[in-house]
Amino acid sequence: MSLNEYRSGTAFPGVIGRTTDESSPAWPQPVRATPGTPNVLMIVLDDTGFGQLGCYGSPIATPNIDALAAGGLLYNNMHTTALCSPSRSCIITGRNHHANGMAAITELATGYPGYDGNIPFENGFLSEMLLQHGYNTYLVGKWHLMPSEQESAAGPYDRWPLGRGFERFYGFLGGDTSQWYPDLVYDNHQVAPQKTPEAGYHLTSDLVDKAIDFIADAKQVAPSKPFFLNFCTGATHAPHHVPREWADRYSGRFDDGWDAYRERVFARQKEFGVVPPEAELSRHDPDVPAWDSLTPDARRLAVRMMEVYAGFLSHTDHHIGRLLGFLRETGELDNTLVMLVSDNGASAEGGVTGTTNELQFFNNAPEPLADSLGKIDDLGGPSTFNHYPWGWTWAGNTPFRRWKRETYRGGASDPFVVHWPAGIAARGEVRTQYAHIIDIVPTILDVLGAEPPAEIRGVAQSSLHGVSFAYTFTDPAAPTRHHTQYFEMLGHRAIDHDGWRAVCPWPGPSFAEAGKPFGVPISAEDLTDLDAHHWELYHVAQDFAENYDVAEQHRDKLIEMISLWYVEAGRYNVLPIDGSGAVRLVVERPQITEARTSYTFRPGTQTLPFAVAPRVLNRTHSITADAEIPPGGAEGVLLCQGAGTGGWSFYVREGRLRYSHNYVGRTVYHVESTGTVPSGRHQLRFEFEPTGKPDIANGEGTPGRARLYIDGQPAGVGNIPITTPIAFNPGGLTCGANPGSPVVPDYPTLFPFTGTLHSVTVDLDGELITDIESEARMAMSRQ
Repeated sequence: MSLNEYRSGTAFPGVIGRTTDESSPAWPQPVRATPGTPNVLMIVLDDTGFGQLGCYGSPIATPNIDALAAGGLLYNNMHTTALCSPSRSCIITGRNHHANGMAAITELATGYPGYDGNIPFENGFLSEMLLQHGYNTYLVGKWHLMPSEQESAAGPYDRWPLGRGFERFYGFLGGDTSQWYPDLVYDNHQVAPQKTPEAGYHLTSDLVDKAIDFIADAKQVAPSKPFFLNFCTGATHAPHHVPREWADRYSGRFDDGWDAYRERVFARQKEFGVVPPEAELSRHDPDVPAWDSLTPDARRLAVRMMEVYAGFLSHTDHHIGRLLGFLRETGELDNTLVMLVSDNGASAEGGVTGTTNELQFFNNAPEPLADSLGKIDDLGGPSTFNHYPWGWTWAGNTPFRRWKRETYRGGASDPFVVHWPAGIAARGEVRTQYAHIIDIVPTILDVLGAEPPAEIRGVAQSSLHGVSFAYTFTDPAAPTRHHTQYFEMLGHRAIDHDGWRAVCPWPGPSFAEAGKPFGVPISAEDLTDLDAHHWELYHVAQDFAENYDVAEQHRDKLIEMISLWYVEAGRYNVLPIDGSGAVRLVVERPQITEARTSYTFRPGTQTLPFAVAPRVLNRTHSITADAEIPPGGAEGVLLCQGAGTGGWSFYVREGRLRYSHNYVGRTVYHVESTGTVPSGRHQLRFEFEPTGKPDIANGEGTPGRARLYIDGQPAGVGNIPITTPIAFNPGGLTCGANPGSPVVPDYPTLFPFTGTLHSVTVDLDGELITDIESEARMAMSRQ
């Protein structure tokens, strides 16, 4: 006999009498998906440019992604916001990024509705919507959709993945992480990787394993229940970490440089139909040196950095193939709507020369070429935190100009592939209709025959901003239904409207032509001048790569486009326009606790993200550990911050109390006690006293004198001539152990304290000294 069920909110249909023998039961109806409803797999790559996937003309092997395109549709007119967190907010909500409060990264949040970094709950996530249709919902990989100050164990947790409709989460909360020693969170708590790099660990492999586990766990109980998996790789964001054998597959493949790469890729793009036959390759970027102008050593280093990147992308494709293979093996792939997209164009945050350790770049301490060459064989491995030169960035966005963070097509036009054998008859076709990532949520709902919910958990929902492109699945010649789309990123503006594109670059078409660096504020006077004289106009229906500025010939059209930009800006909370980087970073924001100068930590607690850890750099500070040493002695980390790329550690080794400062992975400065730490309970203390001023612009933090004490008695002293001036990345602070890459090379990974550690207290004194522009550059590079 079937159960009598009723929907939530309707009247109880059973009978309630005085006793059960004169009553009849009824049950609240569980939420069930319509039979045959497809699974949804959203794959979001990071910093992967238009010209970097094999199916988009690249020489980099991506056979599994290419197979998705060959078995489905490839789009050449998909657009993003040009930056990570803003794009991800659009993908998951179907609303524009300023309407999500995500004008830029949350580290640059300001007190305006479009900029405050908190996605409103009235902008529901796709995960929250699909729960109402009987889906399991999983997020695996990168999140980065909440303020950094909320990433700690203190929460609040309502903007973590499990607070926004995902039933399971495994990945990392911030903008980037080591692929060898990642900062992992499982559901709502930190976890450590289950293996070391030496035992074969890599983050991408781990993420795929967990995605497969999540799906398999549910399918064995409810095989007909569909899933939504948001699979967000750390790749191909820096650090470009990959097993060496993958990089070696590309040995010699890029020896002719980035100019030649662009020519080859562009030719293949025409061959594949990815670009129109009449398309022209964009100009040589003024900020990118000609390949032939580099010295042989500089070319050799740049080539290896690109080989490592290519291996990283191919390795990522391989593991995406494992996930697709699992779905195929279990019979789920044909009825899984797969969408693969990048969050923005290729990244230029490696600078002109690239770097073997981004921490050096962040701290204004770039290594000499000779030092970089000395690490060339380590690139991609656990001891590096590498990123390629921006010549490869420019090449990676072929055929477009510029890159991530800018609203030219190189930053905002990105790969997009759709695969759904059960729902799309076309195979291997290119779609040219205009689309934007805000269209993804409406398309998925359209496919499901579902309306956007009026409310989610009692919160009335805003309207979606995108339009469905499901019509393109069946009709390659259908006219686009997305007619107008604005762009704004850090003052760099653009708008698309029916085949025309207006761009107002800030600070200019290139840094060389502008004579200004990234992050310069825009004054009201600047804005008046920009609107009067610096908008460019491209007829992209005929000029695919924005080569011909026709603003002078079509002044009326330009004025129309500028006016339309302001209409959209008013509609979606884009104003006030803000081109600044560093200025935004120091804006006072609401914090979950009051400011303090004393922090107490206990072993076994979660690692603190850099954003909420005590700021010890360039100031007087002390670290005091309350520890017990057993009769046989003890050793291990009392407190540490950072990783092998740079950081500091306070620890006991070989019976002696020690402090070490790892200066950007280049030099380690030590001070140790003159005698051993006796058994018993003791106060073990480190004090740092500045002895000079920092030279932050040249990559040197405050020099100082380091003193060690045991129970208040002097135990050791030493000088540290150079300290890290700005920040650590990775920058987690841990009590009682050193998880991940060891800060100090003379002890092993983890190195837990083997005595009894009661607590460790950090006390700060003196004025905090830092460099805001450099911190802003670091924050932007983590997108």
